[in-house]
Amino acid sequence: MNKRSFLMIVIMITFAAETAFAGGQQEAATDGAESDGPKTIAVIVPPVENPFFGTMQDMAASKAEELGYETVKLVHDDDATKQMEQFESMIAQGVSAIILDNAGADATVSAVRAANDAGIGVFLVDREITEEDLAVSQIVSNNYQGATILAEYFAELMEYDGTYVELTGRDTDTNAHVRSQGYHDVLDEYPDMEMVAQQTANWSQTEGFSVMETLLQQHPDISGVIAGNDTMALGAQAALLAAGRDDVIVVGFDGSDDALQSILRGELEATSLQPVAEMAQRAAIQADEWIRTGSTGLPEKQSIDMVVITPENADQYRSFAPVQ
Repeated sequence: MNKRSFLMIVIMITFAAETAFAGGQQEAATDGAESDGPKTIAVIVPPVENPFFGTMQDMAASKAEELGYETVKLVHDDDATKQMEQFESMIAQGVSAIILDNAGADATVSAVRAANDAGIGVFLVDREITEEDLAVSQIVSNNYQGATILAEYFAELMEYDGTYVELTGRDTDTNAHVRSQGYHDVLDEYPDMEMVAQQTANWSQTEGFSVMETLLQQHPDISGVIAGNDTMALGAQAALLAAGRDDVIVVGFDGSDDALQSILRGELEATSLQPVAEMAQRAAIQADEWIRTGSTGLPEKQSIDMVVITPENADQYRSFAPVQ
């Protein structure tokens, strides 16, 4: 090899190395720019026509945005198939975390596992799933405690005597069963109180109205109604008022603003307040901590106690939280 050929080879190797290094610097700069951009948190909930879920989604998204994240707000309509499709979409988009009020304790396990396998943290609010060590956090109201204190107040209003009906939530929802169990662990202790009917109204105000119309025809002498959530209670109350039965004691569960206003009007008698704002904000804060550090420093299962709302304290709460 002559001197000129050797020099040309050296120049070509040097140029190739410099080009590769420059390309690597450009790629690193691009990657850095992407990592420096805002990350995204998805907030997926049941139908937001129910103010409980609407408030939850708004509060969680607002807190996440306050912490510097972009948010995607989705509604699964209590449809596990739709929920799975939404998870698949969020995984494909590479969101950093998902805050979820799920569409079924059993049916949601596969969706949470898919996100977990993709390195996306899932933060459950309100409803638990049936498998542990998949979600980062499961933040729920103490539904059993809230049900027992409400049932005790209901029994007191009924003077521990008379017939009543129970409206239950969706059969696929763990909370529906927990609340019903809490009610009966209290009410079944009073022998002069008799449940004459127990029927689901699927968390729906419309169904609460129609189911109550039917039950009232079957049991015209009932003294009380205890419902698994406020929307069913409000539907039942409307049916009773339409039938001229303003003497029936009706209590709900959740603490929605609509229920509080009904209590202040002298219609519903009581509800158990779920601290939705606190749960939603906790989920966003814990998602941020996990994204930044890889851990929340907290146990997966977290429970928050509830309070009974009555005519005496209904004006002290708004949007599922104490008035500041």
